Amino acid sequence: MTTLRHGFGKWITSGPPLVFLVAFFAVPTLIMVLASFRTPGEFGGLAPLRNEDGSLDLTLESYVRFATEPLYWQIFVKSFWYALVTTLACLVLAYPVASLIAQSDRRWRSLLLLLVILPFWSNFLIRIYAWMIILGPNAALARAVNGVLGAFGAEPVPLLFSAFAVLVCLVYVHLPFMVLPLYANLEKHDRTLLDAAQDLGANAWQRFWRITFPLSLPGVYAGAALVFIPAFGIFAIPDILGGPNDSLIGNVIKQQFLDSRDWPFGSVLSIVLTLLALALAGLAAWIGKRGVARLASGHA
Repeated sequence: MTTLRHGFGKWITSGPPLVFLVAFFAVPTLIMVLASFRTPGEFGGLAPLRNEDGSLDLTLESYVRFATEPLYWQIFVKSFWYALVTTLACLVLAYPVASLIAQSDRRWRSLLLLLVILPFWSNFLIRIYAWMIILGPNAALARAVNGVLGAFGAEPVPLLFSAFAVLVCLVYVHLPFMVLPLYANLEKHDRTLLDAAQDLGANAWQRFWRITFPLSLPGVYAGAALVFIPAFGIFAIPDILGGPNDSLIGNVIKQQFLDSRDWPFGSVLSIVLTLLALALAGLAAWIGKRGVARLASGHA
């Protein structure tokens, strides 16, 4: 009876998440994989699964197209660099913010964390369109930047519909995802280690690089994964704030499904993006484990 109760309790706790993952992740992924071997329909979408003679209409044409057209690999590389720059910028901006919150008085931490997550209370698209106003040609920021450039004899530059606008909004949107894991890590640090290092003559810079930063690497890896992976496949920000040359792989996938209606090729691009994201997540987890093991062996 005890074993039966234990099994029933285990199913109650793990069953609903498992059903959710299968229904909303595994099944759609399987459908996408099957669609990648189909042929486009005459008017878009997917052609019938069986030909007139009853044979299955399956093909590798979409995979061959992806492998033989370098344009799509170039877009993947460009998306990778946008995501990498976004991740590094978020790390540089988030680290002092997370450190400030972790070192602040406990009665103020909840308020500071609330300010970090406050942007999530508004709609994602509204926040993007707000940047259209901030970076618009008649906005104060654009006038100030172009005024400074004009004072040095340079031509005015558009801030909106540019790579600059895309990167700024990418950093803005993903910054909380870097702050929160960093704060969760920095809050747990033992302050006596810094005091001991100071007593041994280490200055502030040495204390940071020898103690604080190595201990915070798990938070850095977690934040980098949370920022890089969604930034890699995002399409709304480049679609709204970017120019004609700022399309990323997410925009291409959206165009294949909604504009070109070439669902098999869009599925191929989605599969490649998913595999790359999983590989990068696995690499980040492996690096994180190695860093933690090295840190533990160093303290031992």
